[in-house]
Amino acid sequence: MQKVSEKFQEIRKGAFDVRYMMRGPVLDWGILEAEPGKQMGQHWHEKVEETFYCVQGTGIFICNGKEIPYATGDAIRCETGEKHDIKNTGKMIMKVVFVKTPYFPDDKRTD
Repeated sequence: MQKVSEKFQEIRKGAFDVRYMMRGPVLDWGILEAEPGKQMGQHWHEKVEETFYCVQGTGIFICNGKEIPYATGDAIRCETGEKHDIKNTGKMIMKVVFVKTPYFPDDKRTD
């Protein structure tokens, strides 16, 4: 068993602040937060699929160049190789839970 608290997890600052909640051995999961107008940055994975669940806010989810409206309560799963990005188009902080599986922490491509 493992218990963590969001308030004690380290934040990786960027366009979207990333807070990993648990890492490995089978999956990675955490929370993305972004101010209005911020965009995560397109990337993709060779071995990992990633699911995103919007907890708060509104925006655009971009998958392989296709823009999809994205808001509180929506979940999107990206298969391996699908290029994806999120943009906060709302007026409040966007908060998104992400789950990546299987666990390959260095599997992120931006080219």
